[in-house]
Amino acid sequence: MRYGYWMPVFGGWLRNVDDEPQASWELARDLAVRAEQIGYDLTLIAELNLNDIKGVEQPALDAWSTAAAIAAVTNRQEIMVAVRPNFHQPALFAKAAANIDRIAGGRLSLNVVSSWWADEARQYGLQFDEHDDRYARTSEWLEVVRGLWTEERFSFSGRYYRTDAAICSPKPASLPTLYAGGESETAKTMIARQCDAYVMHGDPVAAVAPKIADMRARAGDRRLTYGMAAYAIVRDSEAEARRELERITTVKELPAGYANFDQWLSGTQLERDMKLQEYAVSNRGLRPNLIGTPEQVKQRIADYEGAGLDLLLLQMSPQAEEMERFAAQVIAG
Repeated sequence: MRYGYWMPVFGGWLRNVDDEPQASWELARDLAVRAEQIGYDLTLIAELNLNDIKGVEQPALDAWSTAAAIAAVTNRQEIMVAVRPNFHQPALFAKAAANIDRIAGGRLSLNVVSSWWADEARQYGLQFDEHDDRYARTSEWLEVVRGLWTEERFSFSGRYYRTDAAICSPKPASLPTLYAGGESETAKTMIARQCDAYVMHGDPVAAVAPKIADMRARAGDRRLTYGMAAYAIVRDSEAEARRELERITTVKELPAGYANFDQWLSGTQLERDMKLQEYAVSNRGLRPNLIGTPEQVKQRIADYEGAGLDLLLLQMSPQAEEMERFAAQVIAG
């Protein structure tokens, strides 16, 4: 199993807990440097201009300038950066991302996200498409980006984008891995055809195993990598872990960002209903149940490996302290 962590671009990750740090470059930098030292393989840098976790009035770091800076202060970890095609003209993006990959020495990868937050797009004056149109745009966008990264001159004429013998030089140091997620037929078809890895929201093994089997069948001879979001709580006893779970999921009143969460639900095609309690942790992170003693958590991770999972994308809080504990007791334990 490879272990990734979500960069705290929103500060903390808990929607029901107020006393987490605000987002800052210093927090992101120190965490990235330390994570590399203690065994984490990858950082995922989310891309939102508004703070989806703590409320839109709170700070949120820009993903791509943060990624370039993280590339310059780290040496080993993969830097997976979320990118939303409707926010980036693909030829200009290909040029900038190739440069960041050069700074990183070939460690850049993309998490391609077909945007869900209509109000954010409206605030920034950007196009927001309906569901299937978002994936049609993404498919063209990927063709342009990959074409510019692999061909000396690249021409393209599509519904959304055009290039005319465009040059992108220097190319990336190595071709970035393309991750993407989605639970609709449209999303899965596109990912199986155009991406290198399928990333999922958190779910129990019994739900994840058939998803991986389905994507393997769709991809045919193409070998995809499989990742999943999860929230981890590791303690010396299961009772201690459950007390921490109760603390972070207790809802006293609807937090500032709940309206954004409700909009996300209405704009996606999830396979099961979400519960209010799960609002506490994003991306269905509590469903994998990586909560308990080191031995219990390691056994659950082994079960996911048996189902074909390759990568865990972890959220924790307080992040630095919990990442240290997880690294010592689970990764190295």
